[in-house]
Amino acid sequence: MGLRDRLHRRRKGSSGGRDGSMDRAATKADIEHLREFARSRRSVEAYVEPRTNVTQMSVLLVAADGEWTRRRTTEKAAKQLAADLKIPVYDVQRTGYPQRMRDWSARNKP
Repeated sequence: MGLRDRLHRRRKGSSGGRDGSMDRAATKADIEHLREFARSRRSVEAYVEPRTNVTQMSVLLVAADGEWTRRRTTEKAAKQLAADLKIPVYDVQRTGYPQRMRDWSARNKP
């Protein structure tokens, strides 16, 4: 199979990931993880991240202390989750990431 064939096949049928993971929606486990994160921390906010060439759309939850978690989802599901949890939801392309998240990540490097 030549390069041209591979590119044509990728454009035609592939979503980008080897296992088709770019097309997987949030699972019940993903949603439950996000719910538990929001329930167990204070002042949680949701940030919707756009789909890229590498990752699917996702939602990032950030707590008051900057601790965060991310799971793939759809925009509709992210907004519904935020409404259910009564937390604010932001478009990360408009607001950017909160500084407290970057500070938390810097303090908690592996």
